[in-house]
Amino acid sequence: MTTASTPPNTATSRSAMGTYLGLCAVLIGMVILFSTLSDYFWSKATFVAIANEIPALLVMSIGMTFVLIIAGIDLSVGSVLALSAAATANAILVWHWGPLPASALGLLVGLTCGAVTGLISVAWRLPSFIVSLGMLEAVRGGAYVMTDSRTQYVGGAISELAKPWVAGVSAAFFIAIALVIVAQVVLSRTVFGRYVVGIGTNEEAMRLAGINPSPIRVAVFAMTGVLAGLAGLMQAARLEAADPNAGSGIELQVIASVVIGGTSLMGGRGSVISTLFGVLIIAVLEAGLAQVGVSDPSKRIVTGCVIVVAVIIDTLRQRRSSSH
Repeated sequence: MTTASTPPNTATSRSAMGTYLGLCAVLIGMVILFSTLSDYFWSKATFVAIANEIPALLVMSIGMTFVLIIAGIDLSVGSVLALSAAATANAILVWHWGPLPASALGLLVGLTCGAVTGLISVAWRLPSFIVSLGMLEAVRGGAYVMTDSRTQYVGGAISELAKPWVAGVSAAFFIAIALVIVAQVVLSRTVFGRYVVGIGTNEEAMRLAGINPSPIRVAVFAMTGVLAGLAGLMQAARLEAADPNAGSGIELQVIASVVIGGTSLMGGRGSVISTLFGVLIIAVLEAGLAQVGVSDPSKRIVTGCVIVVAVIIDTLRQRRSSSH
C-alpha cells in the first residue's frame, strides 16, 4: 500500500516490478505445468520454435501497447501485415526490385495505412474502433487485389530475417527484442512517452496544458502501422511467401497479448516489457496445448477464457485505483 511519505516514482517502480514478477511467475508456472504434462515440452526444440514463432506477434503487440495506452484500438494490423507482405512480394516478383527497396516499400505501406487510420480518427473525431474496422476490410481487399488472390512465392529473396543467428533462433527474434527495449525506453523515458500516457489518462487536461494531442495520436497509429508492416516482412521471410490471407484474426491475439501483459483497455497505463510477457504467455499456452493434444477449437476456448480473466483483473485493478 502506498503511504503519504512514499515518493510517487518509487511507488510506480514497485508497482511495475510487482507486475513483472507476477507475469514471470505465471509464465514459469505454465512452463512447469506443460513440462509435466508433455514429455517433449521441456526441450531446446520447443523453446527455439516458440522464439521463431513470436517475432511478428511481438512487434505488432508493441504498437498495440501504445494504441491502447492512448485509449484507442487498431483492428487493422492483421490486414496491414498481409498488404505490406503483398507489396514487398509484388515489388520483387513483378517490378524486379531488390530486397532492400522492396522491403522499404512494405514498411512504407504499413506506415501509410496506420497514418490514414490515425488521421481519419482524429480529423473526424471518430472512434478508432470504427475506423480501424473499416481499414481492416479495405486493406484486406487491397492485399487480394495486389496478389490476384494467390500466394506469391518470393523464395529466399528476403530470407535473412528468418535465418538462425544464435542456437537456431532467427534474426527476427533479436530484432523484435531490440524493439521492445527501444519502445520501453521511449514510453518511460521520453517526452513523447509521457504525452502518450497523458492522453490516455486525461486528454482534456493535456489540451488545457497547451499540448495538442492530435499529432501524437496520429504518430502512434502510424508507428503501429509500420510495425505491422515489419511483421509482414518477418512472416513473408519465414514462409518465403506472401499470402493474402496472412494475419487473418491475428489482431485478437495481439490485443490479448497486450491486455494479458497488464496494459489497460481504458488507457493511461501500460508497459512494453509487460507486453513481452503477455506474448510469451500466449505462445507458451498455444505450444503447450498443442503438445498435450488439445484441438484447435478447444485452444481458442482456453485462450478466450484467459483473455476474459485478464480483462476482469484489469477492471478490478481500475476500481481499486479509483477508490484510493
